[in-house]
Amino acid sequence: MSAPSTGGASRDGYGKGLLRLAADPRVVVLEADLGKSTKSCHFRAEYPSRTFSMGIAEQNMMLVAAGMASSGKIPFASTFAIFTERAFEQVRNGIARPELTVHICGSHGGIHTGTDGSSAQSIEDLGIYRTIPGMTVMHPADDLSAEELTVQLLDYSSPSYMRTARNKTPRIYNENTVKNLQIGKGSKIRDGGDVCIIACGVMVNEAISAAQKLSSEGIEALVVDMHTIKPLDTELIERCVSDCGCLVTAEDHSIIGGLGGAVAEYLSTNATAPLEMVGVVDKFGQSGSTMDLMRTMGMTADDIVSAAHRSISRK
Repeated sequence: MSAPSTGGASRDGYGKGLLRLAADPRVVVLEADLGKSTKSCHFRAEYPSRTFSMGIAEQNMMLVAAGMASSGKIPFASTFAIFTERAFEQVRNGIARPELTVHICGSHGGIHTGTDGSSAQSIEDLGIYRTIPGMTVMHPADDLSAEELTVQLLDYSSPSYMRTARNKTPRIYNENTVKNLQIGKGSKIRDGGDVCIIACGVMVNEAISAAQKLSSEGIEALVVDMHTIKPLDTELIERCVSDCGCLVTAEDHSIIGGLGGAVAEYLSTNATAPLEMVGVVDKFGQSGSTMDLMRTMGMTADDIVSAAHRSISRK
């Protein structure tokens, strides 16, 4: 795949995806006072009668979405990732237990939220939603993949959670390659046979940068965009183990319960390969620039390179 090009934020892709879904009259959008930030505002501007502003009442928003789903609508409910956690009980009991098709989008996830500080940095949301039975959990890498995965949700019958990012990131995909994406199937971004780097969200670009640094050392890394964390593409993980013999995961999330945890859980009972995890290590975030926080948390491309060296040494 060619080098990443300049793109938008994955939240922009979510907004564009909603507009593409508008042709289906069953689609409705719910906001918790943050439509401009989550980009659902574009749908509201075109379809105000199908957009519902719930105010700062996330628990209520989730149950209203559940009621709409039970009456044949396909609700998309969005707010900041950290605020979706306020409605955990409603998502668990009101949406997931009755298996209602409600699609939740949590924007501004991870430490990339930067100067907003630790109270606004959701570093555990993916792990929380992974624990809910029947819940699909996604974290797209760029605006194009977020748009494509949002559109695919129209035909997806289970409840879902998609995390999107605040910051603009380089495009991993183009208009043609993004069409190959499929919910539940990881995407191979770069070939290599010495180590496999499995990343999600904004960390996919860091993984690509790390692979380029490793290549200058004569180490070729296979890079995977694991945009769907649940259900996990275990067939692809098996191929990565077979092809490379060692793995690294990279995520803007706690390594406990997130992508790293998901891969480790699978490896523990199904495959044998060294695994190093790059992500937030059992701590809260703090206020600062994105790059300063990345360095503080050990989540830069250089940190992925170091993790790759450790993983290779354990073969």
